Amino acid sequence: MTKNLVSRRTVLASTAAAGLFGLTGSRSYAADVQWKKYAGTTLEANLVKGPRGELLQKHASEFTGLTGIKVESEIIPEQQQRQKAVIELTSGKPSFDVIHLSYHVQKRQFDKAGWLADLTGFMNDPAMTTPDLTVNDFSAGGLKFAQNDKGEMHSLPWSVDYFILYWNKELFAKKGVELPKTFDEMLAAAEKLNDPANGIYGFTGRGLRNANMALWTNFFLNYGGEFLDDKGNILTDGPEAIEATKMYQRLMKSAPPGVAGFNWMESMASLTQGRAAMWIDADGWAPPIEDPNASRVVGKIGYALVPAGPKGQYSSTYGDGIGIAQASTKKEAAYLYCQWAVSKTMGARLLQSGGGVPFRNSILNDETVRKGVKTQEWLDAVVASAKISKLGLPVIVPVAEFRDIVGSALTATLSGADPATELKKANDQFRPILERSEKA
Repeated sequence: MTKNLVSRRTVLASTAAAGLFGLTGSRSYAADVQWKKYAGTTLEANLVKGPRGELLQKHASEFTGLTGIKVESEIIPEQQQRQKAVIELTSGKPSFDVIHLSYHVQKRQFDKAGWLADLTGFMNDPAMTTPDLTVNDFSAGGLKFAQNDKGEMHSLPWSVDYFILYWNKELFAKKGVELPKTFDEMLAAAEKLNDPANGIYGFTGRGLRNANMALWTNFFLNYGGEFLDDKGNILTDGPEAIEATKMYQRLMKSAPPGVAGFNWMESMASLTQGRAAMWIDADGWAPPIEDPNASRVVGKIGYALVPAGPKGQYSSTYGDGIGIAQASTKKEAAYLYCQWAVSKTMGARLLQSGGGVPFRNSILNDETVRKGVKTQEWLDAVVASAKISKLGLPVIVPVAEFRDIVGSALTATLSGADPATELKKANDQFRPILERSEKA
């Protein structure tokens, strides 16, 4: 389990002052919810490995104490978790009641298949939901992810991922390099900081097919790229995409050997072991970076905005939610668990640990919660990233195929393949897949 950056005093003080579900307000309102009605129930939760899933698992005994509901949770690396979810939900007999979903990959697919239960009725029921948990408390982006085209809530928005720049201040200082504000400056910094003979690399990031799309999108958007035109045609082989890929390709020349096989785990390991000067990735990795049991760079890493490109400055943005399988026979108990997962207390822990940014405005706007964030530079970076956020993937059904096909093209460029040639092949291969999915 990664180390929580929030102090024990902060947690105890905030919990004692506000009760389990409110960092502002009192305990009294929570009494209206029939927390013990489903005592004795055992739920199965399918979670993604990382600070968020681990946070729920770590504090699950609190939920059991509140409700009498036992939770058996399985934490699986994200690629395998997504595959398992689709296989089991397609079967109609999933082994889990609760599912941790990645909106940017699974929203359209899950909505179209009808795999998730409608939570709208639960949210409107005072016997099931605390008054502070309202639709309006979720950010606009969270609602766009969670609601279907009828305005129904088929999941609860949990955590938003803004991509940020992690940089090793010590390595920068040794070479007299300034924090880059643009991609050109970042490329120059990476080349100057790159020192393979001494095991130091100027940059690290995702090179693995599919996973690399989350990194590449930051370049694509900042070079003026748009995924789809107004007719729904795919646009990933135009001049914006080509120039973005050339920058990605050149930057990754300063990455560690084997970067073509890197996902976030390998990239983070490079940073936390002090071998990489820069890393662009999601905002939820402060806990392992600042954990002295897992990191050699505690206190040495800076947190900043993704540098600007020639056509703008955007943070590639993704989101997670938590929902209930339509096939579950324990929907009420499962909803209580989902509500607890996105509660103010759990959201405060998520934010204060640096493990993620809650979608709930009341948490982000609570000064007590914000003061409990140990790494204020990280908080400043994510708050600023929210103002320049842009969806990091097209909201389409075959998004996994999109990531695989374009991601393969990107991986090929790391071995020297021509970006324009690879992107055209990928675009031509994906176009009929997208057209078939929209007609289905």
